[in-house]
Amino acid sequence: MTGFSSSEGATSTKREIAWRATALAVVLAATWLLWSGLYKPLLLALGAFSCALVVYLCARMRLFDYSVLSFRYVWRLLGYCVWLGKEIAKSSLQVSRAVLSPELTISPTVVELDADGRHPVDLATLGNSITLTPGTLTIRIRDGRLIVHALTREGAEDVMDGEMNRRVARLWGG
Repeated sequence: MTGFSSSEGATSTKREIAWRATALAVVLAATWLLWSGLYKPLLLALGAFSCALVVYLCARMRLFDYSVLSFRYVWRLLGYCVWLGKEIAKSSLQVSRAVLSPELTISPTVVELDADGRHPVDLATLGNSITLTPGTLTIRIRDGRLIVHALTREGAEDVMDGEMNRRVARLWGG
């Protein structure tokens, strides 16, 4: 079972919820300031408004009631992002090699994958991670099954070997 059980949300105190909302606001504001690079009053006001709007919408959706926004997942998430970055680079080289080859060695393949995690966050993370890797595209997610299009058989085999599936299940789970 993943870390998203409804019983976890029921035990969140108002203090924990306030801490999660504040932490999200700080992360959003810092990210916006770093990526924007423009510090004019109107742009700062629009950035503050957009950050406040996101925090408000998250509160309305009761996302702060769940531990997914807690910091206990930060190290797992950072490790997963580093691993995913390596997979993206590896896949980029495979796709470049296939497309630039004089024989054009592409072999489009559609595969069906059973997700290890059943929570919507698990499924979205897996589907988006597959789509982020060049040469693969998640076509559909339904009932814990993903349909994936791969540009090459090698890419389809990488999806089917299940490493990404296992890592996503461990990312939010136990």
